[in-house]
Parts: sequence; C-alpha cells; structure tokens
Amino acid sequence: MDLFDYMRQNAMETESPLASRMRPTTLDEVVGQRHIIGKGKLLYRAIKADKLSSVIFYGPPGTGKTTLAKVIANTTSAAFLQINATVAGKKDMEEVVEKAKNNMGMYQKKTILFVDEIHRFNKGQQDYLLPFVEDGTLILIGATTENPYFEVNGALLSRSVIFELKALEKQDIKELIIRAVSDVVKGMGSYKAVVEEDALEFLSDVANGDARAALNAIELGILTTERGSDGKIHITMDVAQECIQKRAVRYDKSGDNHYDTVSAFIKSMRGSDPNAAVYYLARMLYAGEDIKFIARRIMICASEDVGNADPQALVVAVAAAQAVERLGMPEARIVLSQAVTYVASAPKSNAAYVAVDEAMEWMNAERTAMIPPYLQDSHYKGAAKLGHGVGYKYAHDYPYHYVKQQYLPYGMEDKVFYRPTQNGYEKNISEYLEFIKRLADEQQDKTDN
Repeated sequence: MDLFDYMRQNAMETESPLASRMRPTTLDEVVGQRHIIGKGKLLYRAIKADKLSSVIFYGPPGTGKTTLAKVIANTTSAAFLQINATVAGKKDMEEVVEKAKNNMGMYQKKTILFVDEIHRFNKGQQDYLLPFVEDGTLILIGATTENPYFEVNGALLSRSVIFELKALEKQDIKELIIRAVSDVVKGMGSYKAVVEEDALEFLSDVANGDARAALNAIELGILTTERGSDGKIHITMDVAQECIQKRAVRYDKSGDNHYDTVSAFIKSMRGSDPNAAVYYLARMLYAGEDIKFIARRIMICASEDVGNADPQALVVAVAAAQAVERLGMPEARIVLSQAVTYVASAPKSNAAYVAVDEAMEWMNAERTAMIPPYLQDSHYKGAAKLGHGVGYKYAHDYPYHYVKQQYLPYGMEDKVFYRPTQNGYEKNISEYLEFIKRLADEQQDKTDN
C-alpha cells in the first residue's frame, strides 16, 4: 500500500456513508440473521474456524450480505479479493484468478473471492470461475438479491452452500439506529443527537427490514437538522418523515388502528367492494404490515365469505400467499392486489363456514352417534363377521354415480348442515344436489311399484 492508497483508505473510513462506516468487523457485532450466524450454526462455526467453503448469500437489499463478506475478510487467514459483477469484465476476472494462483503457489494461501451482485454475471462469466472454484484455487462468496436457483449456474450452485438472509426485524433496525447515533468512533456520536422514541419507532418500522435505508435516513437527519436550545440535535417525527420521504400513518400493529384497519379490509372484501378493499390493502402496506399476515386474511375470507360460490377464490388466495413469500416487497403488492380484488369481486356464500360450525355445535351438544355398519371399514380381519361394510351401495354402480343411502349416523337422518346458496357456482351445486335426490326418489318409486 502506497501513501495515496493509505490516504484514500483513511478518507473513506471517515467520509463514507454511515451505513458503510457502521459495518461490523466481527461476528459478534452483526445484528440479526441468527438463523444462520447464531452461535452453533453452520456458518458461524465455519467462519470462527476459518474453514469456509464456497457460499452464496441470497436476500433482499440491506440485510447484511456484504457485511458478512467483510466480517469474513476480517477473520480469515486467506487472501480476500472483491469484485462487483455489474462492472467486472474478463480482464478483472483473469487478474483475480492470477492472484489466487500466486497466493496458492507462492504462499500456500487460499483466496476468497467475493462477487457482489453475482446474478449480473452471464453464463460465460460464471462458467469461467467454475474450474477454479472446483480445484480450490478460489473460495467463492456470491451475494445476490435474486433467487440463485434461477440466476446462478447449476454447476456453481452444486459447489456452494446457499444461505438465505431475511429482512431484519424491527428490533434489529432499532438496535442499529441506536448504535449508530451513539457510536463516537464510527457513527454519529460526536454530533450529540437525540432520537425521539416515536421517530425511532417510525424509522425502524418503515425501513421494512433494510438497515441501509434506516441508517441513511438517520444520517441525513443528523447532518441537516439544527441544534436545539440545549445544544443537541433532536430527531423528531417530522424530521424522520422528511428524511425517509414517507408520511407516518396512524397504525399501531398491536393496537386499535391495526385491528380497525384489518376489520375494514375484511368487511370490504366480504361486502364486494374491491375499491375499498384495495385501499385498506394499500394502507396496511404503507404502514409496513406483514405481507404474510395480509395473505392469511385473504385466504380466510376466500373460504369463509366466498366459499363454493366461487371455489377458484381460495385457489387464487393460496397461490398469492405462496407468491408473496417468494417475491417479497415491492412486487408482492401486485400479487396481493390481484387476490384482494378477485375475492372482493367474487360471488359470496358463507354456507361452508356455517355448515362446519353447526356440525361442531352439534358435536358439542349431542352424544356421538353410531356410524351405520355398512359405512364402517371392511378391510381388517373379522370386519365382515361384525357386519362392517355389508350392504354398502357403491355410488359408481348407479346412474349419475349416485344412490340414495343413509350416510349420517342413526338418529340424524334428516339433519342438514350445508345449505348451498343461489349465488355463483354454488347455485350449480344446489341444483345438482336437488337433481340427484329427485332422480333417486324416482328410481325408488319404480322399485316400489
């Protein structure tokens, strides 16, 4: 390192953005991601023992992919090289491989190559790295916001361990903000700033798991806010909203606003008002509501309030729930909107919901009735001697695959739980059930006569 490199490095350490300066240098400083770097976890053990194999870090922005790479750089005895796939060309890759070969040949030292945005490499670039990863010349650390199973070559995937990083929890973001504001050496501690509790709650919530977004906002707030009469910089709710360019919504995830909004959301879908339903969806998304929670409410409504009037509603809702988990925000908003507007616009029926609740009430109030013997299992040894299965009429042997037969237990012959409505597809169900019963009655009359 020459004098200019030394001066440039010192300048970057003091002048670089807060999010960069606050990067942890040891595992113990890392916040969040305990599912992969908690004590005793595979990655934690591998880093501590300096026995890392090729890995790919996959997760949303601001969750610590580059941070983990830097921690590894500070703890490993191997040489550490870094390139960014958005700007690296063939010459850069050749230089990296040459350095790695020299490290191994001259110093018997392994080389870790960190490739940020690895999904930006085309197939040829990824293939170029493959033999050097395979023979141990390079230990690859790839970082990507895209699903590696779609964006990274299968050959590289098979030689790497994939670790999925999750969006940081609200408490993790809060801890990082407090640390950044109080840290005199790397953070903003020398500014003597005070973050008011409601502003801290707002920033840690609205960051939506992105540590970088929260730290950028708090840095901007401290650098642009005048000191108060007490000589301190006060980060108020107004300052926080300006810094992250987002208005705070009255929405406490554990309070009345949360339950009121969710209630209005569900009632709007039930009431067949897609405009109101999508408004309350947007309101929850804007406030940072958990998208998986929203998806669960849509699934419940699709079954409870739509039911068999449009059986496809539940299919759409379940598919949406799976999609939002794979996509995350912001794309998940589109999927949720599709599901919400479908369920809200679908014909409605709560017949299935009422049926099971009435059956549950019956079970609670009445003693358990006996199942007719011909419906009981006839496959085990001795069942026939007990009369189990004897006299059972196989529905597929009869016209329209239906035969009149008592299926409810004795004493419940005329009990009705499911009452199909005349809405949507459920009207077809109602008409079909009436048709096969009428057909069976006609056949019975012919037999009797």
